[in-house]
Amino acid sequence: MTQVNKSPKLAAASLSIITALGLAILKLITGLFTGSLAVFTSAIDSLLDILMSGINFMAIRHAEQPADEQHPYGHGKFETLATIFQSIIIAASGVWIIYEAMQRMIEASPIKQTGIGIAVMSISTVASFMISRHLRRIAKKTDSSALEADSLHFSMDVYTNLALLIGLILISQFDLPWLDPVMSILVAVYILYESLRLLRHAMRDILDEQLPEAVRHEIEELINDHKDELFDFHNLRTRRAGSQKLIDFHLTVCKHLSVEDAHDVTEYIEKKIGEKIKGTDVTIHVEPCRRHDCPGREECPVQFVRHSKEEL
Repeated sequence: MTQVNKSPKLAAASLSIITALGLAILKLITGLFTGSLAVFTSAIDSLLDILMSGINFMAIRHAEQPADEQHPYGHGKFETLATIFQSIIIAASGVWIIYEAMQRMIEASPIKQTGIGIAVMSISTVASFMISRHLRRIAKKTDSSALEADSLHFSMDVYTNLALLIGLILISQFDLPWLDPVMSILVAVYILYESLRLLRHAMRDILDEQLPEAVRHEIEELINDHKDELFDFHNLRTRRAGSQKLIDFHLTVCKHLSVEDAHDVTEYIEKKIGEKIKGTDVTIHVEPCRRHDCPGREECPVQFVRHSKEEL
């Protein structure tokens, strides 16, 4: 079995491509048959889903490659770049939809066979809801920013498809052809909003913004759990590259420790952080205690508890 089949992120990305392709074909045929701009707009959105999911698939494949000589910190930011590209394409589609809707409002055209459109949008709403929940679950499990962006896009489809479904029902019951382009504009505005949100999220990674305060607090608690083995820690810095979390800090230990003992302390703490917070790359800079009134290791109130090799 290949690595592609083993990776839950790649499996989820593949499923999103297949789902988006099926929905896009169904909506395109329906949009052309009924003449509904709203349905055709939704088809364009599904085509973008295919593009985005394909980009995510390639980005995740690159991001999961191990660090190499040219990329010592790994390839995690491939996911971030995919998210930025998604946001730009999604925003462009929103602008195009608004333009087309304005043209349709000037030159109104009747909608045919609304019953088919209603059926297709109902199927699309259910399918988008199911794939969105699946992608969100895998994104949370693997901490993948690319899959999170994909799940947000499909979540957006749930609301837009539901709105278009209600609109088609109203059009069929009350003969309101102007409602079709109006719904398209509302969908486009929502698309623009989501694209800006995705871009802001990705830029945090590009600009090396620190991890959320809750994660930093969790790291501090893990370090403080070993306060009997060290004096202090400082200069805690965090950032992320895709689903990878990069953490580094300075650790102050007894200056009488051997190099081996100091190494054991840092390795043990790195292991505990990695077990608690998935996808971490921890770097610890060891510093000796510089107390001028050092009582010596045996008399020091902070005692070093050395862990056996089996614990590491």
